[in-house]
Amino acid sequence: MGSLGFWEIVLIVIVVLVLFGPKRIPELAKALGRASYEFKKAKTDLEVESKDLVETAEKAAEAEDKKTEKQV
Repeated sequence: MGSLGFWEIVLIVIVVLVLFGPKRIPELAKALGRASYEFKKAKTDLEVESKDLVETAEKAAEAEDKKTEKQV
């Protein structure tokens, strides 16, 4: 379970050809490529943003710790 065999892939290709025709396949592939690119870009942006947020929170916590140490 989890991997497709040869005949399953052949069946999927035949169904796609019947549903969309050979002229629309390149358009669909291009749209899929764009969607994949946008997803990867958004994922990278979220990773960078979350790292920045964590760093900012850590700096704020360190500053708060130093402030409380001076008061004690």
